[in-house]
Amino acid sequence: MEKSKQIQIGLLAVLALLLIANLFGGGIKNWLGSEGDKIREAAAMSGSDGGVAQRQAAFSTGNIPGTNSNATQLPNVPTTQIKYAEESYDFGVVNEGTVVKHVFKFTNTGSEPLIISNAKGSCGCTVPTWPKQPVPPGGQGEISVEFDTKGKPARQSKSVTVTANTTPTDTHLEITGEVRSKEQPVSKGGK
Repeated sequence: MEKSKQIQIGLLAVLALLLIANLFGGGIKNWLGSEGDKIREAAAMSGSDGGVAQRQAAFSTGNIPGTNSNATQLPNVPTTQIKYAEESYDFGVVNEGTVVKHVFKFTNTGSEPLIISNAKGSCGCTVPTWPKQPVPPGGQGEISVEFDTKGKPARQSKSVTVTANTTPTDTHLEITGEVRSKEQPVSKGGK
């Protein structure tokens, strides 16, 4: 085979590899880049604080740019801090079927408005309600949690994950206690 034909075939092969890398890997940089390159890229992110909060959030959530390893996206707002008066509440002993309600109070201890984007219970029986408006620095708010004990006899521990523009983005609240089973009615005639 002629040398020029070999060069043409070689160039076509390289071009085909680049095209495949671009289609499946987001470009040659992602195709050839190492995890170290991705970490260095994450470390080079910038922001008003030099990117410290964004890098900490990226590493704590596994959301390293270029990896698409985590579907959770960071809020596109400056980060702040949340301080709860209590992070756990023990409701003691209640009868099955009781709806336990508790209010978790918090303060925005950061320097930016606190924006809670979501609060989710660990199951459908645990329902949180949170402020939809930003809480200013130094401001206070409440997250109300209702736990329906119907069908939940025994020791219970339910959590609420609060997602906000904080570092880390997720914080957790817990509601625990004992649910006493309904007494089974005594059947007539000894059956």
